[in-house]
Amino acid sequence: MAFVSTINILGSGMTAQQLRLDIISENVTNMNTTRTEAGGPYRRKVAVFQAVDGRDSFRNVLARTRSGLVSNAQGNTTGGVQVVDIWEDTTDFKLKYDPSDPDANDEGYVELPNVDLVKEVADAMAASQAYSANVTAFNVIKNVISTGLEIGR
Repeated sequence: MAFVSTINILGSGMTAQQLRLDIISENVTNMNTTRTEAGGPYRRKVAVFQAVDGRDSFRNVLARTRSGLVSNAQGNTTGGVQVVDIWEDTTDFKLKYDPSDPDANDEGYVELPNVDLVKEVADAMAASQAYSANVTAFNVIKNVISTGLEIGR
């Protein structure tokens, strides 16, 4: 059923955006962490998304529908999005002069994480808007299904 595929696609988008928000939260939480298990300050992380192309072209779907093959019988997977990697930002660390800090180098500079609060807030707003768009689309599909069931009564 096409509705189930649509719900799966929207669910993959909501899941991906939730993970993106989790990573942004981790970045903000660690924006002052100067010491990690790997050594050195915390590095900003970014989620890498990839489209899952499981749908045929419109022309192929139309041809199957005309011939009576309405289902997804060709074994195609549902489309959507997936997180394929969590990438560490390789930009330079910020330097702060504080010779009294235990993490200061020989010259008195402390390396701070490469996390920029303004960038993180902007990314969080974009992720939140994308999540909201998926929720709105989900509610539209829910209303369409509900109306369809009402017609059948």
